[in-house]
Amino acid sequence: MYDIMEEEVYEFQAAELSDKPCVCPQAEFNDKPDSSFFNDGVRKIDFILVYEDEDKKDFDKKQTFQRRKASLMKMGMELEATQSVIDEKLMFVKVHMPWDVLCTYAEVLHIKLPIQPNDLASRPSPWRFFSFITKYFYPNEDLIKKEAEYFTAPFEKNRLEFFHIRDRSTFFTPSMRSRMVSLAFYILSRAPYEIRGNIKKFGITKLLDSGVYKAAYPLHDCRFNAESKEEGCSNERFLLYEEWAHPKSFYKMQPLDLIRKYYGEKIGIYFAWLGFYTIMLTLAAVVGLGCFIYGYKTQETSTWSMEVCDPEIGGKIVMCPQCDRECKYWRLNSTCEASKKLCIFDNFGTLVFAVFMSVWVTLFLEFWKRYQAELEYAWDTVEFLEQEEPPRPEYEAKCIYERKNPITGVKEKVPYTGCGRCIRVSIGIGTVIFGIFLILASIVAVTVYRLAAFFAFSAKLRTQDLKELEPLKEYVTPQMATSVTASLISFVVIMILNILYERVAIWITNFELPRTKTDYENSLTLKMFLFQFVNYYSSCFYIAFFKGKAVGFPGDPVYLMGKYRNEECDPGGCLIELTTQLSIIMGGKAIWNNIQEVLLPWVKNLIFRYCTNATSQVIPRWEQDYRLQPFAKLGLFYEYLEMVIQFGFVTLFVASFPLAPILALVNNLFEIRVDAWKITTQFRRVVPEKAQDIGAWQPILQGVAILAVASNAMIIAFTSDMIPRLVYYWSFSVYPYGDHSTHTMEGYINSSLSVFNTSDFSSHSRPMGNISNITTCRYRDFRFPPGHPRQYEYNMYYWHVIAAKMAFIIVVEHIVYLTKFILSYVIPDVPYAVKEQIKREKYLTQVILHETNLKLVTKRLKPFSDDLIEHAKANMPMEEMELDF
Repeated sequence: MYDIMEEEVYEFQAAELSDKPCVCPQAEFNDKPDSSFFNDGVRKIDFILVYEDEDKKDFDKKQTFQRRKASLMKMGMELEATQSVIDEKLMFVKVHMPWDVLCTYAEVLHIKLPIQPNDLASRPSPWRFFSFITKYFYPNEDLIKKEAEYFTAPFEKNRLEFFHIRDRSTFFTPSMRSRMVSLAFYILSRAPYEIRGNIKKFGITKLLDSGVYKAAYPLHDCRFNAESKEEGCSNERFLLYEEWAHPKSFYKMQPLDLIRKYYGEKIGIYFAWLGFYTIMLTLAAVVGLGCFIYGYKTQETSTWSMEVCDPEIGGKIVMCPQCDRECKYWRLNSTCEASKKLCIFDNFGTLVFAVFMSVWVTLFLEFWKRYQAELEYAWDTVEFLEQEEPPRPEYEAKCIYERKNPITGVKEKVPYTGCGRCIRVSIGIGTVIFGIFLILASIVAVTVYRLAAFFAFSAKLRTQDLKELEPLKEYVTPQMATSVTASLISFVVIMILNILYERVAIWITNFELPRTKTDYENSLTLKMFLFQFVNYYSSCFYIAFFKGKAVGFPGDPVYLMGKYRNEECDPGGCLIELTTQLSIIMGGKAIWNNIQEVLLPWVKNLIFRYCTNATSQVIPRWEQDYRLQPFAKLGLFYEYLEMVIQFGFVTLFVASFPLAPILALVNNLFEIRVDAWKITTQFRRVVPEKAQDIGAWQPILQGVAILAVASNAMIIAFTSDMIPRLVYYWSFSVYPYGDHSTHTMEGYINSSLSVFNTSDFSSHSRPMGNISNITTCRYRDFRFPPGHPRQYEYNMYYWHVIAAKMAFIIVVEHIVYLTKFILSYVIPDVPYAVKEQIKREKYLTQVILHETNLKLVTKRLKPFSDDLIEHAKANMPMEEMELDF
């Protein structure tokens, strides 16, 4: 759709003289710091280009710069150059697009603009009766006015009379104008220019990287912390800061329409998704908090916890050592506190909460689709993806081969042959697989550390001569010490591997040469998510599904690599360790991200201000913005990635940590304001981009939601102690009570621990010291006791538990998946009201087009029809003329 304008650019460049300087007026600063206009105070600044003007500047860069400036002027843009007030070498080129040029680009971009006010009555909000309360949770309507709703249609320059134009200066929003300037740079970038050596380069990115331009950005409105008093200067940035980015507004809903108007649809859809996700987390957080409170209140009355802490039960049960030789026998009641903490997270409320979260995640995704459809219509992005997306300049720069387009039948340039593409993709896949194996290797290394650390902690914490540790022995167990230190090491390894793989993933994606920007982002998204999925979740999956599952029994333990004895779970299970791992990774990740997002940009801006030797003189708006940090091309990608990884923690392992939703909620309340503060105060204004939805993240969220059902069912079955308790309660604990029988959990601890004869220890694993008074010890398993014909083999209780676990997984998964399917079918993706508005808008567009075409046809045929009537009158008899006319 850019062919016509590209031909004009090529004509411009063909007529250029390489040494001819740009005829560009040198303008001085007019001492208006918040002005976003040219010096005449009439023409609005739509974009800023910054370059360094030196006498000894590289000739090639200078020549390229002059060509680009000349091309912009020949495309109809108006330029005004101003010297920096701080650094004499810096020059700021202000770019303005006149009305005719704006109309042309709006037509090229198929921008939808108002044609008629929305005449469909909106349905009243169900919360309108609580408006006296809810009004305090919305931005101040006196500051941020609610925008009128219009039906829109793709703009056409020759039909201006049909569009709702009240003021030409505000008809195109600042984000639209910036997008149009970006399109101009894109068109210029597709027209290749040459430097010495006949090397062709494309794109504004290449011009920035090569140093031709120091920066290119649209202007912020004014200062974020003060309302501008200058006439004609908008204060949208100030309003965004006051009602959105300021910490005092953390409880308020986001002004999404103003965010979209100021930053564009791509930024707007991200904050809309983040806000919707946070609101939905509120319900999950309330239920999760209730589950936690229930567990906390029942920890003292839990039968199995009481048996562990009872001196007559847990105090008399001698447990087998959990490592070879150095570890000693220990009493079960020494884990009393750990058992109580486990009851907080491992109770029947957790099962209900896990099922609830499986339904919650379905409701979240389905209601988001509906909300997204409303935004698509309100923000005029319904048919955005149907427009042809142009190829990336980096892709076109490498096009050296020819192939026939199967659709158009025309030969076109491509950067590689079919075999070349296979090689590039294969290298990318190989790199991802290598990265995953690298993570798995780190998990093995951390596992080895766990085994060695547990041996060391067991030897020290059980030693009687360490008097200083005596007060901690009741609370600090070898399992807890090993778990906390291993979790911290895992977190550090995760952060290091993230930094390493991020650079590799970007390099591989650049090497693959995706054709469009969407293809590039989707390819990078898949690589980074696969890597971070394994990186963040692998340690949790290890604890949940592998640790303590293959340990053998004291007389015949299982060894890793033939040297390290496999780590066992605490008698209460591995669930508490999984909870510890999740809390450390989630908390550490949130703290690290906030340091990166808040502290680093602020420090960089502070250093830059001091290094520029700024004086007390007045600094213009464009130079104030230049001193801010540039918004990275992949900045929004990392924001999505951070939230999707958090979404995985909230859904995949919520059965072990019901507080995960409330932690995510608190983090997101800060995240929204931190991101808002960052892009409003610390970064240059983002070049607006169009976006219809959240892109490749939508199917990733759906995949995580499906996996979460199986993951939580398996955590309850294999990591939690809930299924063995239920089997004992319903099958092995029936006692007569009068004329009836009753179920009880009494005796469960004794039934869940098998007996081992200490004389059966091997010489390698036998504990050191005098242990002649201990003839038997207990261990966590379901095996026949010594002396039985099938001693140390699995007993019937074990097979009952295995059958119950498999049945539980199958039944829960089928019920939840069926519920998810029914909810997905019942809840439509597009609300009925939105469908009506879309149909109404299409009808109005067709009516306008039909009337316009009819007028044009009538206007063209009118002279011919007049001549035909006159000729008929001249040749027709009088009586027939009287009859017909």
